[in-house]
Amino acid sequence: MNETTENLKAAFAGESQANRKYLAFAKKAESEGKLGIARLFRAAADGETVHALRHLQALGDVRSTAENLEAAVSGETYEIDKMYPAFITQAQEEKEGGAEGSFKNALNVERIHQKLFREALEKLEAGEDLFELEYYICPICGFPAISEAPEFCPICHTPKDKFQKS
Repeated sequence: MNETTENLKAAFAGESQANRKYLAFAKKAESEGKLGIARLFRAAADGETVHALRHLQALGDVRSTAENLEAAVSGETYEIDKMYPAFITQAQEEKEGGAEGSFKNALNVERIHQKLFREALEKLEAGEDLFELEYYICPICGFPAISEAPEFCPICHTPKDKFQKS
């Protein structure tokens, strides 16, 4: 792998993280009533998304839908089988309960993502698309509900009225 490829990967990771960080900063500013600053953070986050997507395309990592679904399944599988179990064990050893809970919630949701991506790939291989469904996301753990939010999140028990339409 050449240095430019490594630089593109690093730039993609950095821009992706900046996007998420700025969105978190926007939520905090909004909760403090600083709506103009929140809007600035969201605008910057959108710009970081543009950068990240351009870097990913330059890497050649945006392929056919089938290949993208396979990559998504592979990524989720890695998180389920290796990444989160190791992170959970480390957090337990270090008695970091907040991190452990965050990792466990993510692991449970990644299993659902993997299942949804596998089902989508099966449909695609059969020459079909998914129905255009609405998704509702739990703002605490990320659980994806299909068509409507449950009364309470099955992972973290967040009430239905907190779910966000995706």
